[in-house]
Amino acid sequence: MTKSNRTGHIRLTSHPGRTGVATRFPIHWGAASARERGAVVGTVNAGVDRNAIGAHGGSYALYRALAVSSGALSPIARPDLTNTAPVVDIGPFPQWSEPGRIVSLDPWGHRVAADFRAEIAEGVDIRPSIAVTKARLTISELDEAVAQGRLKVDGTIMKDTGEVAVTKAAVEPVWYLPGIAERFGVAEDSLRRTLFEQTGGMYPELVTRPDLSVFLPPIGGITLYIFGDPSGVWDRRRTLACRVHDECNGSDVFGSDICTCRPYLIHGIEEAIREAQNGGAGLIVYNRKEGRALGEVTKFLVYNARKRQEGGDQAATYFERTECVAGVQDARFQQLMPDVLHWLGVTKIDRFVSMSNMKHDALTASGIAIGERVPIPDELIPDDARVEMEAKKAAGYFTPRAPTADELRATVGRKIEEF
Repeated sequence: MTKSNRTGHIRLTSHPGRTGVATRFPIHWGAASARERGAVVGTVNAGVDRNAIGAHGGSYALYRALAVSSGALSPIARPDLTNTAPVVDIGPFPQWSEPGRIVSLDPWGHRVAADFRAEIAEGVDIRPSIAVTKARLTISELDEAVAQGRLKVDGTIMKDTGEVAVTKAAVEPVWYLPGIAERFGVAEDSLRRTLFEQTGGMYPELVTRPDLSVFLPPIGGITLYIFGDPSGVWDRRRTLACRVHDECNGSDVFGSDICTCRPYLIHGIEEAIREAQNGGAGLIVYNRKEGRALGEVTKFLVYNARKRQEGGDQAATYFERTECVAGVQDARFQQLMPDVLHWLGVTKIDRFVSMSNMKHDALTASGIAIGERVPIPDELIPDDARVEMEAKKAAGYFTPRAPTADELRATVGRKIEEF
């Protein structure tokens, strides 16, 4: 196994002598400040300063490689980070340094231009893994919601033009391998070996550099959409409505009616806007986990298998068809999902716009309290999606009707009386 360094020479990455190489930037994951924690240096031209496996940009690193290979991009090009600072100050929050709380992203990743200004000026190629900006959304269903009286134009969040003002953040994955292994209950050596093997040996340092604890995986990241004052997300005195949504390109973008993904996403956005207009905040967490993290090709194969089976598409065989094609029913494994909420300092979600027990249980197990669970209204479920809903209901995949806030308060009151 070989790898080119910045001088163009070839070095062995599998040589045992490479382990334990000193770096100017040791990483102390979970430290209380960025400088104590250390910068994540994942650029391939960083030489001995490089302290992470993989490369910045996730799956887009491969497009960067094509650009370099074709001569369109210099391999030593560095980003000019002038005026790229986040438009909103986020953190630090206590969760950033609580052991095991955040293991799949760099909580300091949006602050590198400020926290490591001197090193960047010196020439060290340190890059942000999180960016925070402002934008406006234009979604046709929201115009309908205004026309039907479900949403109101307030001039701040919902404009009279139909646009919705949001703060949004893009988050690239940064995995702390010891923490990932602990989260999944596996040995770190086993995790490293499996990652190495299942990527076709793409990252030999997973098994040859046990001294490198941070991995920049080639997977999709997360986009956050915040409605209203961003501080309302982490302010416990204000109410938060939140939907955690896993990518579904066919429905979210192209409007396919075989699932409830876009209708539930739009419903979540409506709830988020309403909460923000009422003085709280709304949050949409959009994870790039297409087809239950099995991919779109697998998803479409499953669609064919479901519809061509004898008797047509059936709730009773919904998950069986998926497992026959993919080998597993669902590869999202929500254990890592709460990390981005901890990055935002979230400690409670007053209105969780989801019926998924997997998501609910992952959040509450991580210490985030959930109040009311908001189901998708029955009238928003497309006819073709009812097979999916019935299958998930039968499998215990979600709670069909979550308790309301009043019911929750009544239940708590009874338990106090009983106690």
